Amino acid sequence: MAIFLTKESKVLVQGMTGAEGMKHTRRMLAAGTDVVGGVNPRKAGRTVDFDDRVVPVFGSVRDGMDATGADVTVVFVPPAFSKAAVMEAADAGIGLAVVITEGIPVHDSVAFHAYAERHGTRVIGPNCPGLITPGQANAGIIPADITKPGRVGLVSKSGTLTYQLMYELRDIGFSTCVGIGGDPVVGTTHIDCLAAFEADPDTELIVLIGEIGGDAEERAAAYVQESVSKPVVAYIAGFTAPEGRTMGHAGAIVSGSSGTAQAKKAALEAVGVRVGGTPTETAELVLERLAGPARPRNE
Repeated sequence: MAIFLTKESKVLVQGMTGAEGMKHTRRMLAAGTDVVGGVNPRKAGRTVDFDDRVVPVFGSVRDGMDATGADVTVVFVPPAFSKAAVMEAADAGIGLAVVITEGIPVHDSVAFHAYAERHGTRVIGPNCPGLITPGQANAGIIPADITKPGRVGLVSKSGTLTYQLMYELRDIGFSTCVGIGGDPVVGTTHIDCLAAFEADPDTELIVLIGEIGGDAEERAAAYVQESVSKPVVAYIAGFTAPEGRTMGHAGAIVSGSSGTAQAKKAALEAVGVRVGGTPTETAELVLERLAGPARPRNE
């Protein structure tokens, strides 16, 4: 009942000994995540005491993987060093790298995404909240106490809206929630998550959260039409954005009608996706669909 992250995942934290890394490692552990080590070349051989769990620090991702069998890394490394951190993880052969760091130069993101893809490492982010499989594991900064395990899969560009939909649908719960990030270049896409949720037998309905700018949601709509049989409910942030003004995430670039919330809504609705006008209305559409009889998406 999960995609990409389960209770079996063994997690390293690159940058664990920094302030943000320490804070969120503690929260990940509290959520049940098997954090098996941190990575800091200057503090290799030390340990960090997190209440009832002592976590070792390794000098490299490869050392951490060799010692623990880790298959996930969460990156809390400053922007200037994030490219090297992701490439190091890819060189080591890690399966999943979750890049929380914001402010990474776009050319660095392009470089490490291409490098990771060549090495078979899935990247989520950058500038993202990470992902959580409620009741199993949490890799990133998503609050673990605002929802429970359930049958809805969530993929979102926006961290804040990820949290809001999780809270709005807390009585239903989620299989996995994935915050893919809102930068112009991200690793895992809406389409990647749609494919994974479609293949997950315990995900009954998919929620897709997008925002103005780019064409990711339009491409997701085309994929839904071709390859997704499960019901999809969506929300697009930015319906009230003033025309001609740069808004929100760095990826929110709108040219004419292309990339507007209305254009994205139209593309999704054309393939049978119901689109809420607000996050609360989106949650209501989810509840309505789950309460009704099972039927194909386009009915």
